[in-house]
Amino acid sequence: MTIIIYSIIILGSLGLIYGLGLAIASRKFQVEVDPKIEKINEILPGANCGACGHPGCFAYAEAIATQGEEINKCAPGGEKACKAIADIMGLKATTRERNIAVIHCQSGGKDNTLLRYKYEGISTCKAAVLVTNGPNMCDFGCVFQNDCIAACNFDAIHLNENGMRIIDPDKCTGCGACVIACPRNLIELVPISKKVHILCSTHDKGAVAKRKCGNHTACIGCGLCVKKCPVDAIEMQDGLAVINYTKCISCGQCALVCPTKAIVDPLAGKRKKAVILSDKCIGCTICAKKCPVDAISGEPKKVHKVDSEKCIGCEICFEVCPKNAIEMN
Repeated sequence: MTIIIYSIIILGSLGLIYGLGLAIASRKFQVEVDPKIEKINEILPGANCGACGHPGCFAYAEAIATQGEEINKCAPGGEKACKAIADIMGLKATTRERNIAVIHCQSGGKDNTLLRYKYEGISTCKAAVLVTNGPNMCDFGCVFQNDCIAACNFDAIHLNENGMRIIDPDKCTGCGACVIACPRNLIELVPISKKVHILCSTHDKGAVAKRKCGNHTACIGCGLCVKKCPVDAIEMQDGLAVINYTKCISCGQCALVCPTKAIVDPLAGKRKKAVILSDKCIGCTICAKKCPVDAISGEPKKVHKVDSEKCIGCEICFEVCPKNAIEMN
């Protein structure tokens, strides 16, 4: 009995000594966390998507507070998070245009995909493409196993009635998780202001591309869009037309000449024409110089005119006019 009592006393004493030692050590060697880091981390959405280039939200908050990292890199947080972080850091909020995901393929649904065989393996796109490069006739199209949907943390990708993957622009944060998840690199992050897209990724040629596309909307590499683009924003890459979104003005001229409807323009028939207000125009000639289709004419210091037949509704003149003398009607 005495041995038991002594054992309890000794063990209890050791526990007390070690506990006090740990308490003292934790205080003495405590690493102070910058309160700014904690405040910024509370503002960030906690998605840990990596779109900012850091492994998680806390790492991004730490980089902002201690390394001078840009405050506008959180895609899910957007403008609201940027402004809140700017207040904490005493900086001016400099937001950037939001990106959204675009899927460059119009097949992958139940009724618009031609198959070489029925795939019954592991239900992931990465697994499907390992089996003779996927079940599709098209070696470049969507393999419809929905890795992109699984990767999206914001419920921004859904299936429509035909089983096609559709991006919800209101929910998409441009985090890029779906871009990484797609084994065929069909998804691209594009500025939300850009509306015209080439929804095909095939590098097959002409008739072969059309034959393999279940939706009959394959790019056949004809190059008509390249010739039609007024700002040289489209180039051919290994037989596929590709838009350079830094140049694209979303005028839709490429979609008008595309023979297979591989180019989608949701603004077709909805664009307004530029109209110059004679009482405001000072004849500075800026609009005429910037117009990509030479639809504006006039002498310096005199009211200019817009040729409505030539005007493509790109709004460049509207944006550059220093006197707000142009309206879109």
